[in-house]
Amino acid sequence: MTRDPLFDVSGKAALVTGASSGLGEHFARALASRGAIVIAAARRADRIERLVAQIASEGGTAHAVSLDVTDPASVKAAVEKAADLAGRLDILVNNAGIADTHPSMNLPEENWRRVIDTNLDGAWRVAQAAAQAMLAGGEGGSIVNIASVLGLRVANHLLAYSAAKAALIHLTKALALEWARHGIRVNAIAPGYVETEINSGFFKSEAGQLMVKRIPQRRIGTPRDLEGALLLLASGAGAYMTGSIVVADGGHLVNSL
Repeated sequence: MTRDPLFDVSGKAALVTGASSGLGEHFARALASRGAIVIAAARRADRIERLVAQIASEGGTAHAVSLDVTDPASVKAAVEKAADLAGRLDILVNNAGIADTHPSMNLPEENWRRVIDTNLDGAWRVAQAAAQAMLAGGEGGSIVNIASVLGLRVANHLLAYSAAKAALIHLTKALALEWARHGIRVNAIAPGYVETEINSGFFKSEAGQLMVKRIPQRRIGTPRDLEGALLLLASGAGAYMTGSIVVADGGHLVNSL
């Protein structure tokens, strides 16, 4: 297969968090299929070990690393191991996240804290550790935070998730400003509704189909729909991009009120 040199990630060391399922798993496969050395990180060791074996069977290169983004010691150890396994760290796909559906009037404190700790605090912990590894490597790198259109526009009963993703978008811009001088680019992808193994049942339901009708393209996104944005931000094609938020949502943000 001929590779486009502009979007080339071959030989790059890429750490993907939340790689045990959903978008994280897809991002890991997408990067590995294009020649990146992937370090798949998540809490579920059996899932990432299976992913790594599958990538290897398809001719790719991948390693599994245990990671809990809510534990600073786990983050430090995982990023150090990732850099050691690959010899350096070039790309971080900061994807680990959770959601919690609750009316805000009775949202339990512990639910709020869990979402914020994972989606915002966890993203910050991993970004900081990855940036330090990139700085030590002397060649900079690319950090791609996985935000959401719910960080730009709200929805009912997703208060903590929306707040965390809005903060992640601003975090992306602030880190881009500080780290540009070190050759570290920090950007984000803000996906709209994308079908994964977790939510596929919902999108087949009556409520899910009503949601589809509100998307101008009249369809739910697939993980593959995000690959272009990922490759743009992770590769040399996005060399002059930092602090950018790339929205991939089928036009959902621009639908009429």
